[in-house]
Amino acid sequence: MKRNQKLIETLNSLLADELTAASQYMVLSGISENWGYSKHFEKRAFGEVKHADSLIGGVLFRDGIPVVSTLPDMGIGPGVATQLENELLAEEGAINACNSAIVGAGDVTDFATRERLEDIFKDEDRHIDKLEERPDQIKHMACEYFSALKWDS
Repeated sequence: MKRNQKLIETLNSLLADELTAASQYMVLSGISENWGYSKHFEKRAFGEVKHADSLIGGVLFRDGIPVVSTLPDMGIGPGVATQLENELLAEEGAINACNSAIVGAGDVTDFATRERLEDIFKDEDRHIDKLEERPDQIKHMACEYFSALKWDS
């Protein structure tokens, strides 16, 4: 595929975000388990790793080099509610970045990349839907009970 440096940079930026999200979810999973709750963040981490793998494939397909050495800061909070707020902010950022990347891929008529990004976008959108439900659920039940629930990504 013809090399497009701007698109490669965009994919690498998204890759950094996905790797950070995966790391953050793994840390939060460990924290939750340490508190005696379920490891509900672990499944989400694996989903973010799949996104990262897809983006690595996209960079390589365009003859680029995946950059995994510079990652954004993680948002780790002192409690479940703060963690969920941080996750929602991260997912909203991912949606915005992914949406911009979809437009950019279309602008350079790279429809394979656009389709790859649309798949990631759909997953991130589902994540936001779930994360937006959580604060209401916390209001309706004790936080400790909420944290012990098994989540379906």
